[in-house]
Amino acid sequence: MLESTESETDAGMLAKLTPWLLPVGVLVCAAFGLTGALALALGVGAAFIGANTAPESWHKRAHWLLQGSVVALGAGIELPVVARAGLDGLGVTLISISAILLIGNFIGRLLGVPRHTRLLISAGTAICGGSAIAAVAGVLKPRQHETAAALGIVFILNAVALILFPFIGHLLHMSQPAFGWWAALAIHDTSSVVGAGMAYGPEALTLATTIKLARALWIVPVAFLIAHLESRHCKATGTAISGADAKGKFPWFILGFIALAALRWAVPSLAPAGDWISLAGRHGLSAALFLIGAGLSPVALRKVGWAPAVLGLGIWIPTAAIALVFVVVCH
Repeated sequence: MLESTESETDAGMLAKLTPWLLPVGVLVCAAFGLTGALALALGVGAAFIGANTAPESWHKRAHWLLQGSVVALGAGIELPVVARAGLDGLGVTLISISAILLIGNFIGRLLGVPRHTRLLISAGTAICGGSAIAAVAGVLKPRQHETAAALGIVFILNAVALILFPFIGHLLHMSQPAFGWWAALAIHDTSSVVGAGMAYGPEALTLATTIKLARALWIVPVAFLIAHLESRHCKATGTAISGADAKGKFPWFILGFIALAALRWAVPSLAPAGDWISLAGRHGLSAALFLIGAGLSPVALRKVGWAPAVLGLGIWIPTAAIALVFVVVCH
């Protein structure tokens, strides 16, 4: 009887402490600026012990914290760097986005993945993960489980890349610029690109972030292209057009990043303040990655399914391998 009472007391205390685990984790990551891999791992651990009792609410907070942190990083970068990264990668971006969309659609057909699901996964792999999926979902208006599957796959692969890429980079003795290019070309979400760059070094972080944000601007033309193709497909098959428009969700935080980078370039005397803001952004990213990890629950893993997961891997692994060869040869 005494043991039963003690176990009930312990369970009650744990239940009271659980809602506080995520706020404390966010504060610790933000205060100490933990590495991306460690912050993500702590978040996953919190998710698996049931600490995330309000996943939708924390997901929104992670989203805003991530975007705000990326904007803050712009204060540590000069605008010409962003412009040069976009121009330098223009040809690579055009070829890679086109190839990934075509190959993803082809592999998805072979696997029997529904049309909207394969378009979402392909767009997320080609451009910038969750932001691209949100934009294309705004065009296609897919079923909720299709969007959830695409986001779940991209999220899991982001978590893998965040840990695996720095390890491979060090194993191959890649320079920081080379790793920055590879991370920006082969990792889905901006958050994981930034996290991997932060784990590898400051130069890798700066280059990876600028290249990825320049690449993310392609969300808009790709969303319009998919809207046009969807309209043609619906007319050809006689089905109703599911997407209302091609506006999607443009990642406006990119403009904030560019604005702070431009301000630093235009007013050099603000550079010291910009460095402090950029540091705060890196600490904020650590907290955001913790919350992203806290969203990776066993339930989220079960929702993915095998065919979309195989499609996600089937696109991502060749993309990462080809990007690695390209970077090694060119650097």
